[in-house]
Amino acid sequence: MKLYKSQVPQKISDFAKDFNFETLRPYYDSESPAAMERIAHNESYHKAMAYLWPELSKENFIEKALHIKSPFEFQTQFMRDAIWRILAGTANGLTWSGIEHLDRNKAYLYVANHRDILLDSAILQIILDKEEFETSEITFGSNLINGEFITDFVKMNRMVSIKREGNSKELYDISQQLSAYIRHTIIDKNVSVWIAQRNGRTKDGNDTTQTGLLKMLNMSGKKNFLENFSELNIIPLSISYEYEPCDFLKVQESYLSSLLTKYVKAPDEDINSVITGIKQPKGKIHVAFGKPINTNLNEINAVSNENEKIKLLASIIDKQIHQNYKLNPVNYIAYDIINQTNVFDSKYTEQEKEKFISYVNKQTNELKGEQEVLRNLFITLYANPVANKLS
Repeated sequence: MKLYKSQVPQKISDFAKDFNFETLRPYYDSESPAAMERIAHNESYHKAMAYLWPELSKENFIEKALHIKSPFEFQTQFMRDAIWRILAGTANGLTWSGIEHLDRNKAYLYVANHRDILLDSAILQIILDKEEFETSEITFGSNLINGEFITDFVKMNRMVSIKREGNSKELYDISQQLSAYIRHTIIDKNVSVWIAQRNGRTKDGNDTTQTGLLKMLNMSGKKNFLENFSELNIIPLSISYEYEPCDFLKVQESYLSSLLTKYVKAPDEDINSVITGIKQPKGKIHVAFGKPINTNLNEINAVSNENEKIKLLASIIDKQIHQNYKLNPVNYIAYDIINQTNVFDSKYTEQEKEKFISYVNKQTNELKGEQEVLRNLFITLYANPVANKLS
């Protein structure tokens, strides 16, 4: 097993030398003791610990924090134990497949579908740890970082802060910096990175890779298309939840977004989604590691137009994510209901169908808006993974 050290990188390639990564990088080992001292005595930390470990005392919480000496230890000890405990209380098992596609000596860019703000990437880390692979760095929107405690937590968890707001010039500069940092992390540090295939979680169950993400990744490449993307070692990553985290919140947002010119989140909406995602029952969870995209790059590179290459790369990533998505009876039931068919009735029982319909009604009854529209949005959220797999 490789033991990661969060230290100042010894190597900086030419493409990264013009950038300052201080605003987005995780903490180094040398910065960890002071960060854990602050975390150990923060009231928000004590509340989270009391929820996860009600049998422990405040003194135990402080001792547990001060025992952590590096971001790697934070991920593989503190966060590992916390995520397994969350899943033990809210999930009916975690499975994974495709780990044989990975080489322990390589760093990868995991391009993943995005269903939960915290758990998607956190679950990847506990799988990598369980399989004795090195954990990864994690891209994370700076809009979620509010205050010293969250900043310390994020940077100790090897999260890379991404600023998502600004004018067109600022956003271009941010994209260049992020692109260079990701390439620097994979090539110079030989450390993997998790990134969502799109900005924000999918709200309708329709996982698609934004071409803008791939264009951003290509910005830091100083070679041709084939070599630029070969360096990143992209692995499509699918995470499937039997019961979608924050499903009712996503449906409410989708409904309001359809009525408004621009949906504006409430001040604490993202934090509420994090907490709901942690507490809500999730049923079965499956993570599928796809095959390295490098095997497809020669085929893509044969296309002459650069924009078409990007579109083809996005479609190949999507195809793997859709094919590897683990479907459950609720998905087949939703597909049959929304399409008024019984084509998949062999995949579920009548009791399972009745249970899902009852679940839909319970989750949508308290939402604001036209009930039939909300109900259809909710069912479509569960049906779209089946439609994507069929297509």
